[in-house]
Amino acid sequence: MTLFEYQALVAGLVVGSFANVCIHRIPRGESVVTPRSRCPGCGASISALENIPVLSYLALRGRCRRCGMRISLRYPAVEATNGLLYLGLAATHGPAPRAFVLMAFVTAVLVLGLIDLEHQLLHDVITLPGIALGLVASFLPDSPVAPLGSVLAATGGFAVLTAVNAAYRAVRGIDGFGGGDPKMLAMIGAFLGGQGALLTVFIASLTGTLVGVGLMAFRGRTAQHKLPLGTFLGLAALIVVFAGGPLLSWYRGLFRG
Repeated sequence: MTLFEYQALVAGLVVGSFANVCIHRIPRGESVVTPRSRCPGCGASISALENIPVLSYLALRGRCRRCGMRISLRYPAVEATNGLLYLGLAATHGPAPRAFVLMAFVTAVLVLGLIDLEHQLLHDVITLPGIALGLVASFLPDSPVAPLGSVLAATGGFAVLTAVNAAYRAVRGIDGFGGGDPKMLAMIGAFLGGQGALLTVFIASLTGTLVGVGLMAFRGRTAQHKLPLGTFLGLAALIVVFAGGPLLSWYRGLFRG
């Protein structure tokens, strides 16, 4: 492992710890800066030594040192996942501007996907700055998406999901998904371009359908049960970041063959 890859892994773990703060506090309307992290059981502040990503969880055996309350496994899982994502980007792109842009992107979709999974909400405080960052990043010399393509993908993604939801509301009388989903797809389009956004929607639709069928078959859910589209968009976007190129090449190869 190169020095940059090691640095990316460590940075990913640290940022993953902050991502946990965002996942917990943003849906509750709380500041992500203050106060210090506290145990939800006894209210004791978590010291710096108790807040080392992954290692502190293992050392404390998943419990608060003071009251013994169990700490959710989600915390080290998010930290480890974000660290591995950063490591993968560092290994793929090296110390290039594109790597740093995608690091911000994967953390954003990770946070959005997990908030949507728990609260069925996608917050503007993440999606709107994300759209702006994606558009700005398209001007970088190593960006695979041209500025015009980034703008068209962002506006197109937002418009398509908004139109689909409007059509669903006209037929069924209810929204098919929340107002944050078009903004999340606009953010994905700004970073990944039109083809990346389309592939993200396809993968998200496929995985969402499989999960929905599984819930109906094994959990007794009905077709009326709502699924968090943002969670599937986030998962699909991560797949596209690392495997979008090969998947698109394979798809085009089917037609050439």
